[in-house]
Amino acid sequence: MRALTTTRGVTRWCGQVLAWLVIVVVLGVLAICVLVPRAGGGTPYTVLTSSMEPDFPPGTLVVVRPAAPEDVAVGDVITFQLVSGRPEVATHRVIAITASPEGTPEFVTQGDANPNPDDEVVVPAQLKGELWYAVPELGRVNLLVDNAQRHVLTVLVASGLFAYAGVMVIGSLLDRRRKALARTVAARAATCARPVEVDA
Repeated sequence: MRALTTTRGVTRWCGQVLAWLVIVVVLGVLAICVLVPRAGGGTPYTVLTSSMEPDFPPGTLVVVRPAAPEDVAVGDVITFQLVSGRPEVATHRVIAITASPEGTPEFVTQGDANPNPDDEVVVPAQLKGELWYAVPELGRVNLLVDNAQRHVLTVLVASGLFAYAGVMVIGSLLDRRRKALARTVAARAATCARPVEVDA
């Protein structure tokens, strides 16, 4: 009986450790994909092609922050609209900076894996931001959900985590109460089992 109780205790402990690991991983992914970019004013994008290999292979999540054109330097990785005003973007490295006839900067970009620079220069109106951080493979998760779904997912995960925490706290309180009750019953049973001395 004792071995069975010990096995149940170990199984329960392993289950709780596994549950907490899953929670930590989910929170980490949520933080990297949604919360940190939102809090820092960044925008997550997913690398779809091999033009930035080996540092940013397809499936990499890149998070960019807005950058002033004058703060962009040669060597920086930027995300820009392929055509000004259109949603399609690319993330490439700045290999040179020139100036337009009006004096505004123009960025010559190139994918790290591409043999030649991009055909068109990038003007400030096309600049979406500068690379903040990148995480391999998490871009695949980012592709599965759009902005509205990301918000719903954040609310659902947060609610689920709060509910799980509540269940864990209630379970712990019930366990303590059960153990205290068992100790009380055992103490009473021990008191009742004592032999009563009778004077002859």
